[in-house]
Amino acid sequence: MEFGFPLPTRGPLANPRDIRRLARRGEELGYGFVSLSDHIVIPRRIDSDYPYDRDGTYPGELFGSSEAEYLEQLTVAAFVAACTSKIELLTSVMVVPYRAPLHAAKAISTIDVLSGGRVILGVGAGWMREEFEALGAPPFERRGAVTEEYLRAFRELWTADSPLMRGEWVGFSDIVFEPRPARRPHPPIWMGGESEAALRRAARLADGWYPFAHPRAPAIGSLAAMRRSLRRLGELMEEAGRDPAAMIVALDAEMLFDPDREVREEDGSRRIFTGCPQNIAGDIGAFAEEGVSHIQVLFRGDTVAQVTGGMERFAEDHVR
Repeated sequence: MEFGFPLPTRGPLANPRDIRRLARRGEELGYGFVSLSDHIVIPRRIDSDYPYDRDGTYPGELFGSSEAEYLEQLTVAAFVAACTSKIELLTSVMVVPYRAPLHAAKAISTIDVLSGGRVILGVGAGWMREEFEALGAPPFERRGAVTEEYLRAFRELWTADSPLMRGEWVGFSDIVFEPRPARRPHPPIWMGGESEAALRRAARLADGWYPFAHPRAPAIGSLAAMRRSLRRLGELMEEAGRDPAAMIVALDAEMLFDPDREVREEDGSRRIFTGCPQNIAGDIGAFAEEGVSHIQVLFRGDTVAQVTGGMERFAEDHVR
């Protein structure tokens, strides 16, 4: 099992010194990956339904800040690549339609080259209409189709000697795209999302599936839910002519994870990834048996010392 944790891209710890210290300490402790979230602008008014809240309300706070300040995801990934030597760099997730596809493909390829092949491209289609409109991105209503076409463009650019594409949103020919990514054939693509559409997209286009388990929207909030989704993903992969065993399965459990208290669900059961180390170890083992190979957790704190303290305790109990 590989474990990872998010680095701050907003809030009081989103500064060069603290990002560097957290990334390097994670690498020293044996964590396999760090992740970086993605927003480019935050509209002052958000009416879009946030998919990970039963009321659809976007949470305004992350890492202790309510300010709408975000460091740009790929730029931070390049910075972290220069600060570290082994740990992998996960976009968690990159909203694919936000960036022009050739430019994004080149930036990702460049970071992969400079990092020695450490990029994992976590991707999604996005949820915030207002941010799409502010960025001048393709129409929000077509975001799923745009995401799929951009991903096909990425693969073509990263693997073809003479890249060629004629799509609805992307077209190129007679170009040289170099350097290609260091990792061959390209950085692994992990599809985020828990919906049927996301599962279909993963089955057709992704190397991994990366659902987000959230207590207020528990589509993947239990082992039973994960089993159901994995069965469905396997069916869709077979329909697409792919081997389900080839799919990487990662779980973003950061919003469930609480090693300081045992949280109870409405039915009285213990929430997964909460409680004592023995309980959490049992959850890790159960998900590993279902084929999960990567788990992300969140170490909360307002200071680097608080965050690294949680990292160290978890590493002692679970990281091998």
